Amino acid sequence: MALLVQKFGGTSVADVERIQAVAKRIAASREAGHDLVIVVSAMGHTTDELTGLARAISGNPPQREMDMLLATGEQVSIALLAMALQALGVPAVSMTGPQVGILTESTHGRARILEIRTDRLQRLLQEGNVVVVAGFQGTSNSLKGIPEITTLGRGGSDTSAVALAAALGADACEIYTDVPGVLTTDPRKVPDAQLMDTVTCDEMLELASLGAAVLHPRAVEIARNYGVPLRVRSSWSEEPGTLLTSNGTSRRGSGEGLELGKPVDGAELDTAQAVLALAHVPDRPGVAAQLFEALSGAGLNVDLIVQSTHEGSGDDAFTNDIAFTVAEAQLAAAEQVCRELLAALGPAGSGATLSTEAGMAKLSISGAGIMGRPGVAARLFDTLLFDTLAKQGINLRLIATSEVKVSCLVAGHQGNKALQAAASCFELGEQQLRLNPSPAGAGEPEVRGVALDLDQAQVAVRRIPDRPGTAAAVCRALADAGISLDAIVQAERTHGEGDQRSRDMGFCLKRDDLERARAALQPLLNQWPGASFEEGMAISRVSAVGAGMPGTAGTAARMFRSLAAAGINIEMIATSEIRTSCVVAEADGIGALQAVHAAFGLGGAVVHRAQGTEAPVETSPV
Repeated sequence: MALLVQKFGGTSVADVERIQAVAKRIAASREAGHDLVIVVSAMGHTTDELTGLARAISGNPPQREMDMLLATGEQVSIALLAMALQALGVPAVSMTGPQVGILTESTHGRARILEIRTDRLQRLLQEGNVVVVAGFQGTSNSLKGIPEITTLGRGGSDTSAVALAAALGADACEIYTDVPGVLTTDPRKVPDAQLMDTVTCDEMLELASLGAAVLHPRAVEIARNYGVPLRVRSSWSEEPGTLLTSNGTSRRGSGEGLELGKPVDGAELDTAQAVLALAHVPDRPGVAAQLFEALSGAGLNVDLIVQSTHEGSGDDAFTNDIAFTVAEAQLAAAEQVCRELLAALGPAGSGATLSTEAGMAKLSISGAGIMGRPGVAARLFDTLLFDTLAKQGINLRLIATSEVKVSCLVAGHQGNKALQAAASCFELGEQQLRLNPSPAGAGEPEVRGVALDLDQAQVAVRRIPDRPGTAAAVCRALADAGISLDAIVQAERTHGEGDQRSRDMGFCLKRDDLERARAALQPLLNQWPGASFEEGMAISRVSAVGAGMPGTAGTAARMFRSLAAAGINIEMIATSEIRTSCVVAEADGIGALQAVHAAFGLGGAVVHRAQGTEAPVETSPV
């Protein structure tokens, strides 16, 4: 007998017939001997309809009243499902989030779970009941100590289900939806997308943060941190779906601090690193592919890669900068490859330059949902620059960010101090620190899935001082405004000399955050003569994600070649340990997704979705 938490989304309980079908499925699972906690979303498009009613009355409805309104959607679902179970002879009790003991922050509309008090829930289970819980909601104490209904925000039902599984120490959490599991990409854009049998939580966090709608990142964070076995399955078949795997084992069954744990759970330092930077290389399809194919062909393993934004006039307006890192022992061989490439470019590469720097170290922090918490990267940069490195006049050489890791390149002699500073900043113990770790992901696919994010904007801050603290100040201003960055790229080329030297910094953020970012940064930019905020062209971002990427040479080269073969130019490149992202023109987005998906052999026969149809990915906010 197993204790299972099962979650059914809005499409799975969209009408009476579907609710009755779900009830039959639950009854069969109980007949098999399982204890069951069922979490449901509001029926169909109920949340959208309720939101529409509120907007019809007020253009800016109070968030407290919105929580009161939206929480009613799940109450309808749980009551009807409990009735359907009872009609089948299955003892069932419906419970709201507050009744089941989900305690949250006092933040309406996007509260995080603090604690789940499971006494009542466990008593009902012991009495033989199936407990049907309203997802997406909980309760908090206001400043006056009065209980208030809160909602968890987008993906809240997924979050409720995984949090309950963690608090109960459940054997598994099953997310039932209208697709067969997690697919290699969006089947609406790539019809031959395939089902993944397994995916790591870190990979799923990257994919979810990049727009994969089947699971919300907050739910995956809890599964990762608490070691909850999490499976995504179809509501319409008995197929096993996709299993999410995790190494997390901490605090299962405690029910405390579920979403307020430390966002950083490890730090590592790679010493003896070198960086190579090519500036003013031709900005055209195929150049990046040519470079990294040559490096891979020479047996050189590249780590971080950034291709930065640029500004210029005349011929220089059509050039780009590319920087990457290798182990210091491979620097001479990598430099030779770069020089051969520049020679092969002929007159087009005559203005390009190559610079190298050895004796570097890469510091990385890791955790779940790092970039979804805007202050984490800013805290790291603040700590390194103001507590450790700035006293020595050291700048961050490169920055790489993703949903699960932030890395920066520093001078090698400062590496150990930087690692200890990060450990102190994020309260990490010695067992959470690693020196020169072996590449992770042995035996895992180099690319598990590919995602396309059409909701990104590209921004550059031009001519900001090239001195310690600048990157931290930019990130801090955005973090204070609650804005999360994704790709952060410092340009290689600089402007001016000496104390007047400056450089550009580019990043991607959600399109809806663009104007808030401009407002947040303007006071800072006003302090720096000549600095400016510049919005880039309309973009799409295509990303390849795979746990086996660190130990597989040539992955980036294959991705770049696939885009070049499709005639697609890369505007920006940013890599992290298990993700390579390319920014392309918005119009090229779907073509880029299809090209990269095919390049890694992820396609196959068309997978039939729910009830034999090509059903879309479930995107209900709850």
